Amino acid sequence: MENLRLLLDEPLLSLQLLLDGVLIGFVFALPALGMALVWGVMGLINVVQGELVMLGGYVAFFLFRAGVHPLFGVPAAALCLFVLGWALYRAVVFRIVERDLFISILATFGLSILLQQLANLLFGANLRTVESGFGTLSLCGGAISVYTVKLISCALALATAGALMLFLKSSRRGQAIRASAQNARAARVIGVDIDRVYAWTFALNAAVCGAAGALVAMIWVVHPYLGLPYTIRSFMIVIAAGLGNMAGVLIAALGVGVAENFAGFVLGAEYQSAFVFALLVAFLVARSRWLARHRRYLA
Repeated sequence: MENLRLLLDEPLLSLQLLLDGVLIGFVFALPALGMALVWGVMGLINVVQGELVMLGGYVAFFLFRAGVHPLFGVPAAALCLFVLGWALYRAVVFRIVERDLFISILATFGLSILLQQLANLLFGANLRTVESGFGTLSLCGGAISVYTVKLISCALALATAGALMLFLKSSRRGQAIRASAQNARAARVIGVDIDRVYAWTFALNAAVCGAAGALVAMIWVVHPYLGLPYTIRSFMIVIAAGLGNMAGVLIAALGVGVAENFAGFVLGAEYQSAFVFALLVAFLVARSRWLARHRRYLA
């Protein structure tokens, strides 16, 4: 309660938390956009989403260790994860597409555990971070401070999301993905290679998550068990925004970032992850009740 009282007494502190929450919300939006893409096109709930973010962070970290500037780690992580996503689709994911939804959840959950354990075996359980070397901006006479790396990450996240949307709208491959999302059977009839479309979809999702992971490595830390909170956040954001609503995903991600930032300050950093899980449960309960009332109204 003391922290809550402090927020009420210090409006600039609330502005600081709001600004930080918005900036990290843009990073949360990237894996959520990828999950929305896979779910909307392939009908697949990808539980391995967070592990793709984690692996992107490790790509950026080891490139940093090799002397590569962290900003170049973002496209490099996206490229590496695109290749990995394509390989995962060809090895595992193609077998569960168009199967029962529970099977896809179970299979990708097993894949997430496998990637966690492999990362732990290969990289160790130590916390890793990438030193970006950027400074801090001071606002309102020093009352508000913003890490420059967060601003740069926000810009890179927006650029990545914009590039994804432009690809889906303008390229022939993107148009094939959109057609498959609307009606896969009709797209197959007119000559679209659905299997290749699905491979591109999953690989693009992995690339977006890889870029997000590189940003996470610059802002926070990376470790083998990083993935689950990002999977939960992505699922919650997509549920809140609805499939096919890219702008809604971005807005929902900003809301989650702000809510989580305020909760971390009021409740304590140790309860921040617990808040994410509690928020998901509360939202699913509210959503199910709303759907039940809607069905009764239609009946």
